[in-house]
Amino acid sequence: MAKLVVMKKIKFTLLFLLVTLVTFAQESPRKKATGQIDGVTITIDYGSPSVKGRTIWGGLEKYSKVWRAGANENTTFSFDKEVTIGGTSIPAGKYSFFIIPNENKDWILILNKKNDGWGAFSYNKNEDIVRLNVTPKFVDTNQETLTYTIVENGVQLAWGKMRIVLPVN
Repeated sequence: MAKLVVMKKIKFTLLFLLVTLVTFAQESPRKKATGQIDGVTITIDYGSPSVKGRTIWGGLEKYSKVWRAGANENTTFSFDKEVTIGGTSIPAGKYSFFIIPNENKDWILILNKKNDGWGAFSYNKNEDIVRLNVTPKFVDTNQETLTYTIVENGVQLAWGKMRIVLPVN
């Protein structure tokens, strides 16, 4: 009986170590940011790549090309109540988030109805619920890993030296 208990503990420990290894060994681990704006709960689920000394904008992420705004599976935004973005009412639900970075002009931020894609391969402009032109801000401080934060009036994305906010009302 004692031997059986020891074997179960060993199996559990090995399983735990395997799950931990797989979870923490990802190059671009999945992260979630959650917060509230005016009583609306917003959750962002995204893959968080690192800069690793690379040129991000115009390099790794090409200008004028749709980017999934994260790594691996699409970045998704979930709202538990209706919100307004760029004058458009967005029903409660889950949406993919894409960005078209542009050189020397506004970037295009996109919420899309299809929320289960991988990368931008299945992106379809006809499923956009809102497209918004926003000017990115470039700062001196490097944000090594892609990070989303709920701020007072929107969602901020920070990666490398770029900061951009999707306004949410």
